[in-house]
Amino acid sequence: MAEVTVLGAGMVGVSSALALQEQGHHVTLVDKVSPGLETSYGNAGIIQSEAAEPYALPQDIATLWRFAIGQTNDVTWKLIPTIRMAPALWRYFRNSAPKNHSAISAVYAQLASQSTRDHDLLIRSSGADTMIRRTGLAMLYRDERRFQEAVQKAECLDQLYGVSSRVVNGVDYQAEEPALKQAPIGAVHWLQSWSCSDPGGLTAAYAELFIQRGGTLVQGDANSLQQRASGWHLKSEEGDIHSEHVVVALGPWSPQLLKRFGYDIPMVYKRGYHGHYKAHVPLNRPFLDVENGVLASPMSRGIRVTTGAALVGLNDPAEPIQLERGVTSLRTLLTMGDRVRENQWFGTRPCMPDMLPVVGAAPNHKGMWFHFGHGHQGFTQGPTTAKLLAQSIAGESSELLSALAPEHRF
Repeated sequence: MAEVTVLGAGMVGVSSALALQEQGHHVTLVDKVSPGLETSYGNAGIIQSEAAEPYALPQDIATLWRFAIGQTNDVTWKLIPTIRMAPALWRYFRNSAPKNHSAISAVYAQLASQSTRDHDLLIRSSGADTMIRRTGLAMLYRDERRFQEAVQKAECLDQLYGVSSRVVNGVDYQAEEPALKQAPIGAVHWLQSWSCSDPGGLTAAYAELFIQRGGTLVQGDANSLQQRASGWHLKSEEGDIHSEHVVVALGPWSPQLLKRFGYDIPMVYKRGYHGHYKAHVPLNRPFLDVENGVLASPMSRGIRVTTGAALVGLNDPAEPIQLERGVTSLRTLLTMGDRVRENQWFGTRPCMPDMLPVVGAAPNHKGMWFHFGHGHQGFTQGPTTAKLLAQSIAGESSELLSALAPEHRF
């Protein structure tokens, strides 16, 4: 067995460390902060087994025009960062065409279908079951046309991938969810998805399990990574780290590190914001307010409202206009109290132009492995793709591993 360094202690990195540890490797997990404090902390906390198809860019000009002029809360953008991402966005758009998207979804659905099972093993082993709700995820519609389209889509996903759901009229759904103060037009309730009351806490619990099993967690600077004849070297607060293998699981920061090694990684950076609001009436399950592009989740700190995508620079300051707009609209539907006082959180979803995560060997560096690019689904897919990474390092091969491998994708 080998010495392996994993860079990044979000859900993807911690899951990588656990999967490699299970294979008998001696693993050191490195991050500049404690586990689960970046994007894995601030997401909507849903293990989305219903997400059999990745988010595609709309192909119709009318919707793209509404994005462009700011008529929808799903997407906002800033000119200069969007221009910088234009080549990746163009590839993303082409991959969103029906034929390409269908082929990509055939791969993506395999990851979604295994997500709750792979999480369940870690949830039980880490003693984190009290954080988990197995009550599904609802999509609430205020527009009749969009609701009927969603019903047809749900039937299609069931036929193609076995993703189960139930269709509920708005009045009946309001009776199930007392926190709603008015009835939507209707709801699609995805039955197989789970949710978590503290996503950062769950990531930290997995990290603690890794330590209990003999793993090493240290704070260090990924940018100090060097390749030498003897392997990979990195500086940490506890001294130099030496290993035969290194796994790059830095999410949106992965391209910055890998540029130094000659890799030009195209990535679409989708920023999201959240805020917590006092829950006078508890939510039974999370739901997406589809028309307003915000998701409300029951969390330990109250109701967490999470936004769609802002196409901005990785280091741009916070501008939570989507959150503010979304909450204003959400209050017409949902009973919520005042906002909980806390620093404004935001994080970046690292999306590849082909919408698939990158899992496998670096094309030009022995002993370097990539594990990033999960887009909106790092929290969902982390344990599943970590198992695939461990298989790749063990020299195994499969059609799924070939589809996710870095070679020929950049």
